[in-house]
Amino acid sequence: MLVELRAENYAVIDHAIASFGPGLNLLTGETGAGKSILVDALALLMGGKSSADVVRHGADKAVVSCVFESTPGAEAILEENGIDAEGAEIILRREILAAGKGRVFVNNQPATVAVLRQLAPELALVHAQTETFSSFDEAQQRILLDRFAGISTDAVAEAYARWRQAQDKLNDLLQGEQDRLRMVDLWTYQRKEIEQAHLEAGEDETLETEKRVLANAEKLYSAAMGAFEQLYEGGSSAEAALGAALRNVEELARYDGRFTESVQQLASVRAIVGDIGSALRDYAEGINASPERLAEIEDRLALLDRLKRKYGKTVAEVIAFGEEAARKLSEVEDRDELIKKYRADLGAASSTYIKAASALTTERKAAAERLARLAEAQINSLAMKVRFEVAVISAEAESVSAEASGKHDNASGHDFSRANEDSENDEGALAPEGSAAWTISGWDTVEYRISTNPGEPLKLLIEIASGGELSRVMLALKVAVEESSSKARKHVTPRTLVFDEIDIGIGGRAAEAVGHKLKALGRAQQVLCVTHLPQIAAFADQHLAVEKREKDGRTQTRIRVLDDRARTHEVARMLSGAKVTDTSLQHAAQMIAASR
Repeated sequence: MLVELRAENYAVIDHAIASFGPGLNLLTGETGAGKSILVDALALLMGGKSSADVVRHGADKAVVSCVFESTPGAEAILEENGIDAEGAEIILRREILAAGKGRVFVNNQPATVAVLRQLAPELALVHAQTETFSSFDEAQQRILLDRFAGISTDAVAEAYARWRQAQDKLNDLLQGEQDRLRMVDLWTYQRKEIEQAHLEAGEDETLETEKRVLANAEKLYSAAMGAFEQLYEGGSSAEAALGAALRNVEELARYDGRFTESVQQLASVRAIVGDIGSALRDYAEGINASPERLAEIEDRLALLDRLKRKYGKTVAEVIAFGEEAARKLSEVEDRDELIKKYRADLGAASSTYIKAASALTTERKAAAERLARLAEAQINSLAMKVRFEVAVISAEAESVSAEASGKHDNASGHDFSRANEDSENDEGALAPEGSAAWTISGWDTVEYRISTNPGEPLKLLIEIASGGELSRVMLALKVAVEESSSKARKHVTPRTLVFDEIDIGIGGRAAEAVGHKLKALGRAQQVLCVTHLPQIAAFADQHLAVEKREKDGRTQTRIRVLDDRARTHEVARMLSGAKVTDTSLQHAAQMIAASR
């Protein structure tokens, strides 16, 4: 759960600290005090977009930070990103500079916004005040259903990627045939030029080394033989000096055991010097100062340089270029066979996608019925009487099965060697009919439909006019999904749910029903909610008041955790306005007592 949230020089907030507890945490206060700003700050820590506009006037930067209780999933994400864990807590901090740039820290270690977005699903789900049904598009409706049922689209995404790759390969082969034929002569020349060079990867480096040796043969011979004579030849060589010293130390060791090890060390050094001397002599004798060989190497290197200028930075890249030219020529020569192969690959990939997408559709339709029942019950518990439906509309798999099975035109003798004038017809046979609806998430469209009055037909959810009804439907949907998700992850710490003014447009009995719903949701996981309604505020497990005041000509915001007395006074203020009366205090006390 969220333990603490801090904001410094953020919007109108100079410095504010909010501490939260388990269950339902409610934030109340006058309009403009900064309640929603705190929710926006938390959304920023969940990876939301930042702007220099949030920096308080006159400040260099805004800083927002929070402390969450850690979860196993969050710790795994930290490990994947090379961030050390800090015990049982995760500390997030984000700085937004007035110049527009920003920095992210996780557990006081530099991180990125991408890491915050990875952590967000494990820590908190923020429903900001700006979230409306205009953003609840088809994709979001499908995602909500998938989240409710715990549906994974990985298999469909993998099948879609294979199908798209197979289709692209066939497209590439069928389209641009005239251009491909014009390139045949060039590819033939390039392949022949590279093949005739008989290249070996890395040979240029080997030849450069040999060239340096041949070009400096006399210097290398003199240096090697000079070192050999100093180490091994002659009475004054290092080997002779070591031999004399060894004999003297051996004499010492006969009488004093302390020199036994020294004898072994000198013998080892003498052997090493002998080995080095032999290697120097062999190297000098192997030097072949051949002008003919040097000229041959220089000619070969010149050829390699010319090929590298044309086809690649290294010999290996030149070889790869030649192999690619040969492959392209092979495609032109074996086009008919390749078309058959690529069409077969496309058919197999299409069949795999259809199978995966059909299974996904079946899973979604079963989940849609369950979600519709739960959501309808949740909505009707919020002082409404509705019929609710979740419809899964899928592409017609039957219409594509024949095309996708691999039985394309070539099976009936179609001539695929036609020139570019028939490419338009070819292109029409590239994809199965109906495949335009195929996506990485399947071919389904998910629609949420509702009837808010008895006898009225079901309509799309986004066509509902009442803002209060929209708020209650959204809350009910989220409660249904979150309760289902909580049951699915029995042993995982549930994430924090944040609602910013979910009560817009409602009041009276509906507001009380929303309060009951939030309270019930808070029993399973931590809930944060900004509200202006006393009927909802009365249900708080922890009540925080956000207050605005003026000091030294500047606005300041502070956050107080209210005790029972202060809480009663705040609910009374929400009931009666600026002037709190004895009647409003009694009413507030009764509401709080009833909520328990």
